[in-house]
Amino acid sequence: MSPNRPPSPRSRRPTMTDVAKAAGVSQSTVSMVLNNASGARLSAETRARVLQEAMALGYRLPHRDPSLPTGPTKQQPVIGYLVDEISTSPHPVVSLDGARDAAWEQGCVLQVAVTRSNPEQENATIAAMLNQPGLVGVVYSTIFTRPVEVPEALLARPLVLLNCHDDRRRLPAVVPSEVAGGHAATEYLIAQGHTRIAFINGEPWMEAAQDRLKGYRRALATADLPFDPQLLREGDWMSGSGYEQALALMALPRPPSAIFCANDLMALGALEALKHLGLRVPADVSVIGYDDQEISRHTHPPLTTLVLPNEEMGRTAVELLLSLAAGERLPRALTKIAGPVVVRESVAGPARTAG
Repeated sequence: MSPNRPPSPRSRRPTMTDVAKAAGVSQSTVSMVLNNASGARLSAETRARVLQEAMALGYRLPHRDPSLPTGPTKQQPVIGYLVDEISTSPHPVVSLDGARDAAWEQGCVLQVAVTRSNPEQENATIAAMLNQPGLVGVVYSTIFTRPVEVPEALLARPLVLLNCHDDRRRLPAVVPSEVAGGHAATEYLIAQGHTRIAFINGEPWMEAAQDRLKGYRRALATADLPFDPQLLREGDWMSGSGYEQALALMALPRPPSAIFCANDLMALGALEALKHLGLRVPADVSVIGYDDQEISRHTHPPLTTLVLPNEEMGRTAVELLLSLAAGERLPRALTKIAGPVVVRESVAGPARTAG
């Protein structure tokens, strides 16, 4: 067994997150390899390693793999998958992969439609989807975690929300556990001996930013560390704001020993700012990101980060939908999925950490 392969408990099937961790790559890389993405610039060695780890973990490969049976040939039940945007971020693509694989494993095919938040296009798409023979139900997804007003036409069919929720949280929904993620990233820094931890957050109107901040503050409180408003900065999720805010943080009379960035792009900017100041990462300052984007493997040093569990979220949404369609009663309306910390080389351990 590979020394870095995560355990695969019998209580759950392995996910893309498990494969990514075992192979030392991102979820998006695993997705591209398992789906034979011809345009992806991936080496033969990387492709082979991902496939090897996937098979060793018992990950059920997509049916398009030519070495596997093609599945049933009869007309299959259809699961509708509506998403507002898919081309501007790798995250919704990985969620879609998880949904598609879960659907196929249960003898269904996934019918995907991208609406670009256009009400007319969304209404027309929903009408066509609801007329689809064999439709089991619909997964309604958004690129940003947010409350949504669900089109009334969907309420007559089994429906699960993905990465979104209705205002009253009455409909079944699957969302990332962002508070737990912010807590886990901060807790990891604290475990490495850091006591003065800065947080560069995203835009405060977004739920992801609000909840990651809650997790950060909760971890500080749990460790009896004071919250210092000077160490909290707001960015726009882009590397430029990470760069600017890291410069401002290191100009404080008491600069932080660690910087937690609310996504990997801002962490990339922070790394560049620290390099510009002549500081070493992690010897002088530790940096941790969030999302586990592909770029996090290629920074200098490679970035410690936290997985946004998109593949598991997509899979869970389909599994819940099929349970609803079978007449089962779901135990809760809101299902939150947490992701693990991916330890690389940008955070100093206890022996090198100071305050």
